[in-house]
Amino acid sequence: MIGYEDAVNDALLRLDGLGYEHGSNDFATHGPMAAEALAALGHGDQVAAWVNNYRNTTEHHDPPERRSGIDPEDESSWRSALGEFSKAGEWEHLFARELAEAPWRDVLARWWPRLIPGMLSGLTHGTIRTAHAVRGIAAARTPSQAQLTELARALAYWAARYHRLPGQAHLRGTSDLGSAIAALPRQSADGGAAQPPPLPPQRLRGLGENAGYNDALDSVRPTDPQWLISEMTAEFAGVYLAHPEVFPVPLIHGVTAPAAVRLVLPHLPVELHEPTVAALWQVHMALLLAFTDDRRGEAEALAASQDDDVPALSELIARGAEHVDEHVIKFTEACAREYALRPDPRYEAALHAAQQRIPNRGALSVFPA
Repeated sequence: MIGYEDAVNDALLRLDGLGYEHGSNDFATHGPMAAEALAALGHGDQVAAWVNNYRNTTEHHDPPERRSGIDPEDESSWRSALGEFSKAGEWEHLFARELAEAPWRDVLARWWPRLIPGMLSGLTHGTIRTAHAVRGIAAARTPSQAQLTELARALAYWAARYHRLPGQAHLRGTSDLGSAIAALPRQSADGGAAQPPPLPPQRLRGLGENAGYNDALDSVRPTDPQWLISEMTAEFAGVYLAHPEVFPVPLIHGVTAPAAVRLVLPHLPVELHEPTVAALWQVHMALLLAFTDDRRGEAEALAASQDDDVPALSELIARGAEHVDEHVIKFTEACAREYALRPDPRYEAALHAAQQRIPNRGALSVFPA
C-alpha cells in the first residue's frame, strides 16, 4: 500500500508542467485535486495509474508565460492583475516567491481575504484546488517543494481567474439556510439549463439587477461557520439530487466547494471564518440562479434520499475510487467526509446519482510503480 503523503508527492511530480486548463470552454485542470482526493480516500496505490491516464487522455492548454511582474506590496499592481488570466505565470511566480520566504500559513492568511470575493473563480476551482493543496501540506511533516509549488499554482489560478460577484453577502439575516434557498426566486436565464454550461461570467450577466439575488445576500442568519458548512453541503447534496435535468457537473460544486473550505478554516485566523462562509453563500446563490430554473424536487430531496435502492456509503466510496471521472472522485471524497461529520442520507443519494449521471471513461487496469 502506498501512503497518502507518498502518493500525493508522486502525483504532483507526474503532473508537473500541466497547464491550468483544458478544452474549448477552458475547464480547470483537475489532476492535482482528484489525485489528492483519491489518496485521501485511502487508495494511494491507484493514484499513479489515475494520473497517467489523466495526462494521456486530457490535453491541456500550455500554461501562460510570465511576461511582467506583479508587486505584492503595491495594491494597485496586484489588484489590477486579478482576473487577468494572461498573468497566471506572474501570479505563480509571486506566490512561489512568497512561499519560499514565509511560512505557508502566513501567505495563506495574507491572501485569503483578498481572494474570497472571487471565490467563484473557475467555477470555484481556484478555492477547491487551494484547499486540496493545503490539506496535503498540513499533513506533511515537512512540506515538499512539489507541495509548495502546487499551493502557489492553486492560488495563482484563483487570482488569475478571479471573478467578483455583484454585492457582498453577510450573515445578518433571520433565515436558516434551507429557508433562504427556498426563498430565492429562480427563472430560466437562457431557456436550457440541461446543456453543458459556459463558465461564468457569461452565465451570470445581469445578476446584480436580480432583486431576489440582492435581497438574499443578507438573508442567512449568523451561526457557527462549521455548522453552516454542514448545512451547505447537506442542502446542496439535496439540490444536486433534485435536478437530474441539469448537466451533471456544475451543481456538484455546491458540495465540493464548502467541503473544501472546511479543510482550510483551521489554518486561517478566526476572524476570517464568517466572511468566508458568507462568500460561500453568495457562490451558492449564483450556482442556483445560473444552473437551475426552478425548485423542482428540492423540498422532497431529504425524503427521496432515503430510498432503499441507494447503496451503503462504503460501497459508494469503493465505486467512486474506481470511477475514472475526476468530478466523481472529488465528490465521493467530499460526501464521505461530510457524512462522517454529520450523517445525512442526502450525501449518499447525491453521490449515487452522480456516479450514474456522469459517465465512467473506463476502468484502470494497470497500476505502475
